[in-house]
Amino acid sequence: MAFWEGRSVFVTGASGLLGSAVVRELVGRGAQVTCLVRDWVPQSPLLAEGLSERANVVRGCLEDYETVLRTLNEYEVETVLHLGAQTIVGTASRSPLSTFEANIKGTWTLLEACRQVPGLVKRVVVASSDKAYGVHETLPYTEAAPLQGRYPYDVSKSCSDLLAASYWHSYRLPVAITRCGNLYGGGDLNWNRLVPGTIRSALRDERPVIRSDGTLVRDYFFVLDAVEAYLTLAGRLDDARFHGEAFNFGTETPMSVLELVRAILEATDRGSLEPDVRGEAANEIPEQYLDCTKARELLDWRPRRTLQEGLRETIEWYRRNLEFAR
Repeated sequence: MAFWEGRSVFVTGASGLLGSAVVRELVGRGAQVTCLVRDWVPQSPLLAEGLSERANVVRGCLEDYETVLRTLNEYEVETVLHLGAQTIVGTASRSPLSTFEANIKGTWTLLEACRQVPGLVKRVVVASSDKAYGVHETLPYTEAAPLQGRYPYDVSKSCSDLLAASYWHSYRLPVAITRCGNLYGGGDLNWNRLVPGTIRSALRDERPVIRSDGTLVRDYFFVLDAVEAYLTLAGRLDDARFHGEAFNFGTETPMSVLELVRAILEATDRGSLEPDVRGEAANEIPEQYLDCTKARELLDWRPRRTLQEGLRETIEWYRRNLEFAR
């Protein structure tokens, strides 16, 4: 807790699911938080919970080098948590250019700005994804698995991951990389995502829609456990042994889409609802899940909540905030 007291932290993607949760935790720990926000989304927890009033807010895009560089300098940023990205697989398939601009150019812009303030920025954590690994026959993924994304979103994450590693190897930027499973939690207002969409349908007594065929296997990771993972890793970056390293974070309990939907329906007492399985999803990796041995052994990190506990907390958030479920 004491580590973050008074430290200047720059969070990109601060209005998103993970970004809002990270900001909440950091201001609670006494950090001086500066957020980069592109769109003003009133329903985001960053705004709805008043978190933006406890942080500095910079309006701008990741791809705007001058804005990012100015922010690092003016707010004397020590730690950068780069969480900003276009995060929806379907959106990436429909609009690859904007995804590549945000996820790839946005990452090199941020890394280059950090490079231009030597001695000021001491810690950089870049959010990659388990999608960066692409399709592999051998599972679970370890950090040694090659990054071989093929579809637009996956490629954008493979590239941003490699860019971060390049800035360490080429310029010794003190950066580390996270590769997380599928995040879920209260405050996610993108109803096309499986967890919030299913919960909203269940609370409305409507059949939940599954856009895939239901057989895709994923590692579902509660957002508050992800926050702890990010802050744990960032806090270790004063030790150069962690620079340039990538870490997997997840629950190591993979399950299919249909299994997760049924778990949500049971947890909401809507077990009689039959999912609407449409089989429409494209550009999806059939199976992916993570080996988190490295994080356990080197960071002494492990998730604190089971899937059932995470879902219970998430469902309770949506019950309290049904006015957002439009």
